[in-house]
Amino acid sequence: MVVGSVNVDLVARSDRLPSPGETLTGAQFSIHDGGKGGNQAVAAARLGVATAFVGAVGDDEFGRRATAALAAEGVELAGLTTVSTATGVALILVDEHGENVISVASGANGAVTSVHVTEALSSLALGPDDVVLVCHEIPTAAVAAALRAGHAAGTTTILNPAPAAGLDRPTFALADILTPNRGELATLVAAEAERVGRAAAGRREAGTLQPEAAARVLLEQSSEGAGVKRAVVVTLGSSGAVLIERSGDPVDFSAPPVVAVDTVGAGDAFNGALAAGLVAGLPLSEAAARAVSAATLATTVPGARGGMPTTAELEAFVRST
Repeated sequence: MVVGSVNVDLVARSDRLPSPGETLTGAQFSIHDGGKGGNQAVAAARLGVATAFVGAVGDDEFGRRATAALAAEGVELAGLTTVSTATGVALILVDEHGENVISVASGANGAVTSVHVTEALSSLALGPDDVVLVCHEIPTAAVAAALRAGHAAGTTTILNPAPAAGLDRPTFALADILTPNRGELATLVAAEAERVGRAAAGRREAGTLQPEAAARVLLEQSSEGAGVKRAVVVTLGSSGAVLIERSGDPVDFSAPPVVAVDTVGAGDAFNGALAAGLVAGLPLSEAAARAVSAATLATTVPGARGGMPTTAELEAFVRST
C-alpha cells in the first residue's frame, strides 16, 4: 500500500540549468506522469507485487490522466479520491547530465486527510506480510495517520521523508524504516538539534555528520521520544546507499556505473523496489541492494516513470553488472 502524492510532470530539458534570473530558450518540452507516491506505486507494481494507492487528484484533465496512468499499471485505486482542488503539478528542469530542479504545486495532494487515509487503509485486509510505504508530499497529519494504521494492521512501515521539512520525531518515529537522501537526513538531524536548543550549532553539525552518525541520531531514543523503529537507509545518488540498523555495522551498497539520462524518479524507484522486495520476503539488506539496482536502472530513461524496471529488466540488469 502506497500513501502519497500523484502529479503530472511538466518537463523542460536543456543543455544546462538556468541561473537565478536567467531565461534559457531552446528547451525540449514533455509531459510525464509523476508524484512521489504515484511513482513509488508504479515501481512496486512493475516488480510484480500487488499494489494499492491512497491519494487525491482533482476533477480536471490532469486528474483523469493521472488516474488512467496508474490504472494502466495495475495499481488498485479504491483509495484514490477526487477533490475540487486542481491536480498536483511538478515543474521540472533537467540538464544534459540528468541533474534537475523541481518546483511542485501540490494541489489535490494537500487535500489528503488523515480520515481519508485511515478509512482507506482500514478497508483492506492488511497483515504482517504487507508493507505500507508513505511519502511526505501530503500533509504531515495524513503521513502520521498512514503509519499508525500500518502498525495497527501489523505491517512493515516505510517513510520516505521527501520533502523533510516539517517532519518531527513523533512522526518519523512511527516508521519501521526511514529512507532519506543525504540532504533530507541533514534536515531532519538539524531539526532535532533545534528542538533541544542548539539551533545554529545543530545546523552546522548536521551538514558535517557522516550518514551513519546522522542516522543514529534518528534511530536512538532521545528526550523528544523514541527513534525510528528498525533502520535508516540513506540514498546517496550515484554512490548507492547505506543501511544503518539499530545494532551492527552499516552496510554499503554501491550503484553500478551507468550513463544517467534523467535522475528524476530515481529515489521513487528505490523506495518502490525496497517495498516490493520486502513484500516478496527478502531480508532488508537484500531488498536494499535490489532497490539500488532498480534506482540506477531508472536513471537511464527519461521521465520519472519511464525507467521504472519490470522484474525481468531488473534481473537482467543485475546479472549484467
